Amino acid sequence: MLVANFTKRLHNFDLHVDFQAESEVLGILGPSGCGKSMTLKCIAGIEKPDSGYIELDGIVLFDSAKKINLQPQIRRVGYLFQHYALFPTMTVEQNLMAGVRPEDADNQHSEVLQVLRVMKLEGLENKKPDRLSGGEKQRVALGRILLNKPRILMLDEPLSALDQYLKWQVQLELVELFERWQKTVLLVTHNREEIFQLCDTVTVLTRGINEAKQTVSELFNAPQSLSAGVLAGCRNFSKIEIIDQSQGLFKAIDWGVTLHSPKLMPGSRYCGAYSHSFEVSSIPDSNSRNTFTVACLHRFGKGAAESLVCSTPGGSNGHSILYLELESGLDKLPENREQFYVSILPQNLIFFNS
Repeated sequence: MLVANFTKRLHNFDLHVDFQAESEVLGILGPSGCGKSMTLKCIAGIEKPDSGYIELDGIVLFDSAKKINLQPQIRRVGYLFQHYALFPTMTVEQNLMAGVRPEDADNQHSEVLQVLRVMKLEGLENKKPDRLSGGEKQRVALGRILLNKPRILMLDEPLSALDQYLKWQVQLELVELFERWQKTVLLVTHNREEIFQLCDTVTVLTRGINEAKQTVSELFNAPQSLSAGVLAGCRNFSKIEIIDQSQGLFKAIDWGVTLHSPKLMPGSRYCGAYSHSFEVSSIPDSNSRNTFTVACLHRFGKGAAESLVCSTPGGSNGHSILYLELESGLDKLPENREQFYVSILPQNLIFFNS
């Protein structure tokens, strides 16, 4: 089990980290420059926090109050860097041997052979890193980490340097690795698809402050903040004014419409909606108060889906924008400059206090 509760002063803000993880793949999701990589470096011992406490499997790695700060090499933390940090003049086999712990030296040959098989590196033993693909390099780096028998795996943007085809392949390999690993994994990313496909839980990090850990489905269905909503892929937001809390009635100020939802929370300041949550109609739905008129500004085809950029009835500054994702197979899709009705189910609205 990992307990991380520490602070560190960075150039533009203070990093405040507070979470626990145990036998799960925990995603650390956030935009570039928010402190994600620094969080991993502090846990690994590469950087020293200014204050706080870090514990791994009952062993205190860092405690500012007791002046404990274990050296990186004895923390037993497996850290996969963004660019893998392989030794360029060594072969695959030599790179792997560099990860063998001293107490396992007598069995290093058999352990390396096992990792070559598990990581699907057989036949590449004598190649150097410059002769490997991005996916092969990553498997060598992960194999070297596993030979060091870490207590935790930490991956820093593991798919960012790969093209789309290779990314899918490596993603599947990571899923298989995590299933075999059955220990704690921290995965840093700014990509919500990687969170959805690889992680069990997630904590959102924004300008150095992480939100409470939640399941991946909770992140997408009920993000805890406006920032988390953006990272989860929500593109439509509006400030709101609550009209009748008991009826779930509110005005979406930036959209210039009155809507209702049983999910409206006391103190809510914003509402949000995913682009795919809207439906289109040529006539208003008399049974729904969540129907209003928009105008199509731009339409972009994406094969199975169409993206529409629309103007709403207007808000505090005139017109505001609504982004829609619609199925291409609909009988009639709105054209540019055409007005039409959209509706959204009350339960598909999301609310935020901040």
